Amino acid sequence: MAPDHDLVLFGATGFTGRLTARYLARHAPAGCRWALAGRSRDRLERVRAELAALRPDCAELPLLEADVDDAASMRRLAASGRVVLTTVGPYARHGEPLVAACAEQGTDYLDLAGEPEFVDTMYLRHHERARRSGARLVHCCGFDSVPHDLGVLYTVARLPEGVPLRIDGYVRANATFSGGTLASALEAFSRGPQTLEAARRRRAAEPRPAHRRIVTGAGGLRRVPLLDAWALPLASIDPQVVGRSAAALDRYGPDFRYRHAAAVRRLPVALGGAAGLAGLIALAQVPPARRALSARLAPGEGPSEERRARSTFSVRFLGEGGGRRIATEVSGGDPGYDETAKMLAESALCLAFDTLPRVCGQTTPAAAMGDALTARLVRAGLTFRTTHHGTAPAP
Repeated sequence: MAPDHDLVLFGATGFTGRLTARYLARHAPAGCRWALAGRSRDRLERVRAELAALRPDCAELPLLEADVDDAASMRRLAASGRVVLTTVGPYARHGEPLVAACAEQGTDYLDLAGEPEFVDTMYLRHHERARRSGARLVHCCGFDSVPHDLGVLYTVARLPEGVPLRIDGYVRANATFSGGTLASALEAFSRGPQTLEAARRRRAAEPRPAHRRIVTGAGGLRRVPLLDAWALPLASIDPQVVGRSAAALDRYGPDFRYRHAAAVRRLPVALGGAAGLAGLIALAQVPPARRALSARLAPGEGPSEERRARSTFSVRFLGEGGGRRIATEVSGGDPGYDETAKMLAESALCLAFDTLPRVCGQTTPAAAMGDALTARLVRAGLTFRTTHHGTAPAP
């Protein structure tokens, strides 16, 4: 039977879920059949009433009750939509039941996961089933990792084909975070050994592209004269996502390297940021300290609209290959919430309505949606631009 809905948003009552629902209320095309899903019908009805104030026809949005602890409700949820997008995290704790249901039903799945252990474990457990059913499982469809994944794709397309390519990405942002983001980060930091083991098992199981070399990472602390900044290594999932896109797409060339870092203008700030992150990771290993940190910002709470309006991000990419050198940039507003909600919603609309390469199983934003999603995000207000191109110096 055909699904009742084009899109189903699970977690619509959470902080990022509400922002995603508002974006869809404003931008979903006429005729798009979409629904709100979550544990509490009362809370879903309140969200629907808020949306109806933005767009009166949202008063008729279907509401679906579903709970990650109820496998039958997850199956019903997956069967009800062509595309299911979820903001319910931490994903390592709450994400697998919906991934499993979508892989079984052949339903396209999107999330905001930035948790490497979760993504690797979902590959090991559900990639083959999704490949057989035709489901596309696309993780990391927010600030982790759409600007970086699509930004590298945009940069690669402007370099020569069939040659070794070297690209470095440098992130700047001035945003704050919500309770859900803090909980996910602390959960991931507390599971270092499990994360390493999941990565090891995935490397052993995942086929590698023949006759091609792909290297990703952060690199060390270094000066970047072109940006007048220091590169501070970032412990994020973004390089892994870029590397998987490179493995899936021959356009990245026979020998591809990507490094990912934060761009910080002053060395003392870079060193202080590194020390602060190390301290947070250390505290996350101690359960009472982790609980105390989580209690400072409860799930569902996040930065105000005024604070988000002052937030921006930019990612600069420096690429080189085949005697050519290029600098590109992806930039936008509040990265963690307003732009993340936009990225997730546009990814769902892209999967539902655009003509795309037919891939299935666990995949990446660039491999699944690529230029189609970039075009959507540009129309939605994000900037993708080339800032410099020239000739690389002779070796």
